[in-house]
This record gives sequence, C-alpha cells and structure tokens, in this order.
Amino acid sequence: MYFRLFLLALATFATGTAENIIVGILPTIAPSLGVSVGIAGQLTSVFSITFALTAPLALGLTMRFERKSIMLSALAVFAFSNVVAGISPSYSILFAARIGMAAASAVVCLIATMLATELVDSGMRGRAIGIIFMGISGSMVLGVPAGMLINEWFGWRAVFLALASAALIVLFLAQSFLPRMGQRLQGDPDYKSHLKSYRLQSAQLVSILMIGGHFVLFAYLAPYLTEAVGIAGPHVVLAFIAFGAAGVSGGYCGGWLADRLTPRMAIVVTPFLYLLALAAIPLFSNAPAAFIAIMAVWACISWMISPVVQSFLISADPATAEAGIGLNLSAMHIGVALGTAAGGLILERASLQALPWAGCILVGLAVLCALNATWRGKRVRPTG
Repeated sequence: MYFRLFLLALATFATGTAENIIVGILPTIAPSLGVSVGIAGQLTSVFSITFALTAPLALGLTMRFERKSIMLSALAVFAFSNVVAGISPSYSILFAARIGMAAASAVVCLIATMLATELVDSGMRGRAIGIIFMGISGSMVLGVPAGMLINEWFGWRAVFLALASAALIVLFLAQSFLPRMGQRLQGDPDYKSHLKSYRLQSAQLVSILMIGGHFVLFAYLAPYLTEAVGIAGPHVVLAFIAFGAAGVSGGYCGGWLADRLTPRMAIVVTPFLYLLALAAIPLFSNAPAAFIAIMAVWACISWMISPVVQSFLISADPATAEAGIGLNLSAMHIGVALGTAAGGLILERASLQALPWAGCILVGLAVLCALNATWRGKRVRPTG
C-alpha cells in the first residue's frame, strides 16, 4: 500500500516540478530564444493558468475512462510535451509545450489524489493525501535548484529532456505496480452544489489566501535572504535546501494533523500556526541561525494546508468531495499567482522587509475563512 502511495507521490513530483523549474533558467532561455526575461517569465504564468483551468475539467474524464489509463496517458503527454520543449526552435513552440505540460500535470495530480484516498481506509485518508502532497510540495521547493544545476551543467534544453525521462520512468513503474481502478461511478462532478455552500467556499478561500500569503515572500525569498537577513553566496543554497526538506515534510504532517485532530479542527489550527511563523520571520531577520530555524517551521506549515483543506472538503460534504478536490487544485495555483503578483507590487512601492507583513494580512484572512468554514457546524448551508 505505502509503495503505491509513494509511487503516486513520485508521479506528482515529476509532473509538478515542471511548473517552477523554469524560474531558475529564465536568464538562459530568454537570450537563446530572442525574447526578454519578462516575456520568458510568462512560461510560468501560462503553466499556472492552464493547470487551474484543467484540474476541474479533468474529473469528467474519470467518468468515461479507467483512471489508471488516464494517468498513464497524461504521463505520456507530459513526456512528449517536454521533448517538444527540449527541441523547440522558437518561443511560441516552447509556450505551446508548456500548455501541454500543465494540462497533463493537472490530470496526474487529480488522479493521484483520488486513487490515494481509495487505497487506504477512512482513518488513513488524511495521511494518504499528505503523502501525495509531499510529491507536489517537493516539486515546488526542490524543482528550481534542480533545474539550475542541470542548466549549469548541460544547458536549459536538457532540463526539459530530464523531465521527460523522469516521466517515462514513472509511467513504467505505474504501469507495472498500480492496480486498475475503474471509472468513477458517480455522475458529473457537482461543482454547482459545492460552490453554493458558504462553508466549502470558505474552505477553498483558506487555500487561496494562505498559499497567496506564502508566495508573497517565497517568490522573492532569494533576495530577502541576501538583503534582509544577510545570508549570501553558497549559504543561500543551503538555506533553500533546509527550506525544501522542511517543505516536503509538511505534506505528510498536514495529513497526520487532519487524521489526529479531525479536519474541522486542523483547518483552523494550521493557518493560525502559519500566521505565527510568518510573523516571526522579520523579528529574527537579524539573527541568521535563529532565522533558519523559524524558516524551516514556516516552510513545513506552508505545505500542511492542502491535505488539511482537502480532508475537510471530503468530510464536510462527501457528495461533492471530488468536485472540491478538483477545485482545490485550481485554488492552489490561484494562490500562487495572487501571492507572486502581490509581492511584486509591494516591491515596486516598498522594501523587501514589507513582504512578510503583507503576507500576514492574507494569512489573517485565511484564518477568518477557516473559522467561517467550521462555525456552521456539520450542516452544509447553501447560498441559495
């Protein structure tokens, strides 16, 4: 059972890495394809937008086709898209390849989460989702430095070819070791009922606002470490390694917390603890050793939220749970876009030191949304 769960997590790691891996290789891609760094940066934006739009739609496929076959097909599309990216002669072809990568990644993440919850009993559901999010969180926090190393040694095209190779390895393992899981037996995903619920709306907003608050600072963490904390040179790489290790563990910790405390309590506790950790960051910016410890806690809690919210969505309204998980994957990427954009605007008008405090505002709103999601008890109240 655990081998199959970790195999699903490996699938989300391989496909999820494609999203942020491009951040560290922009200075190489831009001149190679004859575009500015700003234009090349849209390769990340189009990935997030495509992922957010594809995840809810992907549930429809699970009614018509066997789910293991869907995931294997998505892995093949992902590998093909990366090969196209690796040999692309122009920016437009690379842009189109990124759309293919993002759509395939969304399908893999959705199917992996669905299958994980069916491979375990209900008491282990939160931890199963947490293991899947170890793959997703690992791809985000470790993908950028991995891409930078491959780019430095072999060039930016090798980054995409490496992703294609990783996807093909996962495809082979999944074909060999994952059981056939059949089609979904339910009807079309009930997005309408899900979005009519105040509680479920609030839970989705918890993901958007907390991840948004996180990316206000995380998207600009490298310059913050250098200018605000005084960590420079090779120590920045070590700081990111510490961040990555803590972030990967957060997915499992979030699932464990949801199982241990119940999802209803965990969805309030997690953003509150994250708010405390984020607020502590500027307070320890003059003490690098203490800052690294606080940063590790901050990283861990940041990746606890997705398994916590998804466990809450499943327990609060099982009838719309699959629609909720699809929408929550989109909510995560909306949060990434929100936080990155907000952080950029703040840097235009203020200093790096303002970033964590701005993030705290969004996370404070996430806490209020969590309270609203749980305040109404067990009944799901519609808006109309």
